Amino acid sequence: MMHILVHHKVKNYPEWKKIFDEHATTRKKSGSGGGHLFRSSEDKNDVFIMFEWDAPENAKKFIESDDLKNVMSKAGVIGKPDVHFLDMGKKFIP
Repeated sequence: MMHILVHHKVKNYPEWKKIFDEHATTRKKSGSGGGHLFRSSEDKNDVFIMFEWDAPENAKKFIESDDLKNVMSKAGVIGKPDVHFLDMGKKFIP
């Protein structure tokens, strides 16, 4: 299991979210195990997504796919997203 952190701005969050949700089946078939969706408290169109993925090669294939590029364009993603591939770290206690 690995994680992908994606950060991007969108033109209109409700419109983006609808298309994001519609794309869930494709993500799952590509190896996504779900994740967490965050929005900036200062700008609700500033989106952060922490995905869980089954394998690095599946995650990279999905992130680099033409399908994802087309869906992001349709959904109103502004600019190129920041994408970070992360290995699971140790849990810490405050």
